[in-house]
Amino acid sequence: MNDIADAFYKLKIYCETEHFKGWDPYDGLNSKIFQAIPLLKKSVLCRLMVIQGFKRCPFNMRRMAFVPKEYNAKGIGLFLSGYCNLYKVVENHPQLSEKMGTLEMIKARIEELAELLISLQSKGYSGACWGYNFDWQARRLFLFPKFTPTVVATNFCATALMQAYEITRNKHYLEIALSAADFVIKDLHRTPYNGGFLFSYSPLEGNDTVFNASLLGSRLLSYCFYYTQQEEYKRLAELSIKACCSGQREDGAWVYGMLSVQNWVDSFHTGYNLDALIAYQELTEDHAFNGYIEKGFDYYVNHFFEADGTPKYYDNRMYPIDIHCPGQLLITLTRLHKMKKYEELAKKVLQWTIRNMQDKKGYFYYQLKPGISSKISYMRWSNAFMFNAMSHYLLAI
Repeated sequence: MNDIADAFYKLKIYCETEHFKGWDPYDGLNSKIFQAIPLLKKSVLCRLMVIQGFKRCPFNMRRMAFVPKEYNAKGIGLFLSGYCNLYKVVENHPQLSEKMGTLEMIKARIEELAELLISLQSKGYSGACWGYNFDWQARRLFLFPKFTPTVVATNFCATALMQAYEITRNKHYLEIALSAADFVIKDLHRTPYNGGFLFSYSPLEGNDTVFNASLLGSRLLSYCFYYTQQEEYKRLAELSIKACCSGQREDGAWVYGMLSVQNWVDSFHTGYNLDALIAYQELTEDHAFNGYIEKGFDYYVNHFFEADGTPKYYDNRMYPIDIHCPGQLLITLTRLHKMKKYEELAKKVLQWTIRNMQDKKGYFYYQLKPGISSKISYMRWSNAFMFNAMSHYLLAI
């Protein structure tokens, strides 16, 4: 455990030194140069080229393009969740307080991040919700302007505030988190599917049939049901889960979404699906979908990890090796209470990741490829995600 705790500590120090601000794979449109050229801003093709150019380039062009380091709400939510886990880790292992911080210090950090997260809410919606700090052009189909709330970001942020409430007992955190149910119910639209429906990715048109997004909406409603016992939350969560489970393949896999351009099967979104299903099962005490969880987990654990611990992105090919893939394994094993059975796999994957994807400065790389890899430090995608994931591991072992 010492080597993994040391790697986590290095990451913690790096993120705290950066004050949790950073760049993102998709923040190319935040370039002040790009923003200063009106014709480029209006072109769908130019927006796509800029986003994909910055995302795919193995060399970081952001400083010369005047892309500022900023807070990302989902990233802050992941950090908040990670510090809540760390609080429990130190509570269980007081000897770690010398390195990781005392309970009082960690609690102060939790309160700091919770207040920051609350300040980053998107305004003008039915309940608390969060989006990203950059414009996002999804292929040529639709544009999400910066701070457009998404069900994905909102799920991670609201449930992190619930964790913060459990430690601080600050009811304000819980009240804001619970109001996110109104965002899911009133602001997202629904696509009917096989006796249920899929929640949309955001209040805007487009990206309406993504399985993991709809399931994360169900996950959030399940948490809200747990605290309020409002049956409507459980009913709507169940209908979304019913639709998404009907979309599970016979072999246990889920494609990303229902559009023809969304028919891939990948590692970490499969993990999202499983996390959402187990949350619904545990928080509502409805075990009707347990078979889908077990079938999905069997596919997940047998298709995305090599014998030497190398994590795969897709079920049918390895590259790019994305930092989300090993990170989500730690969360999925913890959430499904399978860490003890698969601890050897988790340790092997995590040690491979530390050895191959952690920089000596403490941050984690974005992706490894057969050629030139992207070793840029991305605060939300890489560091916040791994901080949260490794905190799950430390809490589970």
